[in-house]
Parts: sequence; C-alpha cells; structure tokens
Amino acid sequence: MSDTILVTGAAGFIGFHVVQRLLAAGRKVVGLDIVNSYYDPRLKEARLEILKRDPNFAFEKLDLADRAAIKSLFAQHRFPTVIHLAAQAGVRYSLENPHAYIDANIEGFINVLEGCRHNGCGHLLFASSSSVYGANTKLPFSVNDNVDHPISLYAASKKANELMAHTYSHLYRVPATGLRFFTVYGPWGRPDMAMFIFAKAILSGAPIKLFNHGKMRRDFTFVEDVSEAIVRLVDRPPQGNPDWSGDQPDPSSSAAPWKIYNIGNNNPEDLMHVISVLEKEFGRTATKEMLPMQPGDVPATYADVEDLARDIGFRPATRIEDGIMRFARWYREYHKI
Repeated sequence: MSDTILVTGAAGFIGFHVVQRLLAAGRKVVGLDIVNSYYDPRLKEARLEILKRDPNFAFEKLDLADRAAIKSLFAQHRFPTVIHLAAQAGVRYSLENPHAYIDANIEGFINVLEGCRHNGCGHLLFASSSSVYGANTKLPFSVNDNVDHPISLYAASKKANELMAHTYSHLYRVPATGLRFFTVYGPWGRPDMAMFIFAKAILSGAPIKLFNHGKMRRDFTFVEDVSEAIVRLVDRPPQGNPDWSGDQPDPSSSAAPWKIYNIGNNNPEDLMHVISVLEKEFGRTATKEMLPMQPGDVPATYADVEDLARDIGFRPATRIEDGIMRFARWYREYHKI
C-alpha cells in the first residue's frame, strides 16, 4: 500500500484547489483527469501546469469509464485515500446530453468503487451536490432530510452515487464520505458557472440572463473553504453510526462506514446582490435580461452545516464580498484585463 492519494478531476476547479492543499501539506498525489472539452481545455491545462511544478504530483490522463485502465491504475498504486471529484457537471447540460452523465457519473463511479474495493482503500471521499435536494422546499437543506425527488438527471446521478457508495460501504466495508457542494466559486472557477458567466457578461457588455426574474438565492461557497473542509476530512474516515436504526433511518449516516456532509456557506445570497458586488469590483454596470425559471432549476439553496462543524471544527464562512474580490482579481490577471 502506497501513501499516495488519488484525486480524480485534478484539472477541474475544485480538484485543482484540493491538490494544491494536499501538496502544500507534503502529501503525494496522483491526479487523474480526461481534460475534455466540456469547457475550454486551456483553463484545465493552465491549472495542470501549476500542479506539475511540484515533484510530489503525478498526472494520469485517463477516462474513468475506461474500466481496464482504471483497474490497472488502482492495482498499481493501491491508494489508501481516494478523493473522487471528477464528474460530468451542470444541471442545464444534462437536459441536452443525458448520456454523458451516465458514462461519467455512473459508469465512471462504479469503476472507482471497484478499484477501492479490491485494493484496500481506507477512505473514499466523493463529490455529491446540493442538487440532490431537488423538489425539497424546507430551508436550510439538512443532510437529515429525505432527498428522493431530484429534478434533473445531474441531480439523479449524484443521488445514485450516494446510494452506490453506501452499498459498497455496507457490503465491502469501504469507508465513504459524500460531499454535497453548494455553488462553489472563486479563482480558477468554471466558465459554465454563474460567477464566471456574470463576470464575462459585465466586462463584454453582454446581457446577463436572470432566470426566475432574478429572484434566486444561492449558498455561494468559496473554493478555499471547500478545499479546507475536504482536507480536514481526509484522515477522518467514517466508522459507522452505532445509534443508526432501520426503524427510523437517518439519511445522512449508516451502521456501515458511510457519511454525508453539506459543504456550504450556510448563508444564501440574493443573486441581484451578487451581481451588484461584481459590478462594483469591475467598475461597470450589467445589462440584465429577466427570464422565467428554467427546467431543472430551483429558486433557493441553503446549507445546514452543523454536522460538518461538529465533526471537523470548521464551517465555510467567507463573506461574498471578500470571495468576489479575490475571484475578480484572479479573473483580471488570467484574462490580462
């Protein structure tokens, strides 16, 4: 068994930041990514160039759906810890290209689970999403709430990941921690996400499309808070909840070594306020186009993070003004504005 951590999606937004934190702590990391063209691969390559400067980082360009290649990688390294962040992301794209979500998020994940099962993995941490709360309306969203009503295929694939991981924890005692991310933003962010889309529109003078006529609230979570939470969880594999009962099953834990956490800022922001902060940072006024709600979208997200705070002594809390300032600084530098 090596001491090397596998991070899938290492060229991605969250993966890049998590790998940086692990390397800074002196950990050895194998980063896996397919570097596809869902968004501009040049951004992914730029992240990778930074990571490759560290001698403790090795990169594998692989497709998680390639069963033989993933099996070989796991057999070669016998990773003690796997941080699985690779996925086909995006609610809206799942309406257009559903098969991409099955290939990456279901087929890819079963290959990761099989790799963990057969090679002694001591802790699998995997990305879920606030999207699993679907049609739920009780706020804040709690990990103790039932999440059986997804409203997009992306959300359904993430809910499926939670169920698949639980099955492997139950059958094969693979310790697994699911991470429900809430609207992550910050430097090196994804071009398909709100903060990046808004910044590009403000600077180019293009209209910002505001669905539900702008009446949206999101629990924007700064990426460095997310990576801090993940790094703190790495060496805390779930042990199983001795008080868990099938008579009154807690959706967030199990008698098996499996646990779910919300990773959110616990402070939803009005979308119009977020845009006003961006306008101030860039010194320009946005053109706004009000539109009705889109299929698969929800009006508000809001994370209850009490379980996370109790177990790791940390809760995401970066103020939106501070996070946007740091994002805007990076955006100007990266695009040479």
